[in-house]
Amino acid sequence: MLLSAADDLEVVATAADGTRAVEVVLAERPDVALVDLRMPGLDGSEVTAAVRRDAPEVRVLILTTFADDDAVLPALRAGAAGYLTKDTTGEALLSAIRTVAAGGSVLDSAVQRRLVDLAGAPAVAPGPTPEPDLPEGLTAREVDTLRLVAQGLSNQQVASKLFVSEATVKTHVNHLISKLGVEGRPALVAWAWRNGVASG
Repeated sequence: MLLSAADDLEVVATAADGTRAVEVVLAERPDVALVDLRMPGLDGSEVTAAVRRDAPEVRVLILTTFADDDAVLPALRAGAAGYLTKDTTGEALLSAIRTVAAGGSVLDSAVQRRLVDLAGAPAVAPGPTPEPDLPEGLTAREVDTLRLVAQGLSNQQVASKLFVSEATVKTHVNHLISKLGVEGRPALVAWAWRNGVASG
């Protein structure tokens, strides 16, 4: 009802379980698939993986009650472009759908906090941190940027900590996404936690 009331959004289909959700997405090819994590049949992470494999132009936004690591990380690794918990406001949900549809990424603040808690990440001091064994030829400044992004900081906050412009941070993030072969900022965050960069 909320989505249908928005002038610029159209609900093209709904599904009651994960298997049907994949079928509907493949048939309708919506701009955004709004996916729950806990569903009969395929769960949300499996739906996300199937959609990203078979309909890569469709962006997946997770909307769920759960923000624990067993829920968050598989969904981000599967390629979700956004992750919101169900206590988010209607206005924030609509904004997130528009952001994801436009190619952006959204992470709920509770999810960001959970990712930080997973590794007990310490505060990061500005300045380059050599990481000679990092894959894909990352530079020291890209490592600094990746670590701060993984801890939930915005581009503006990262720029402030590293004493560079926001445009420079955006360039670093784009380079990181390209070098690491991930799809968007949430997947970049998941990669950092999975590979021990976020808390290094």
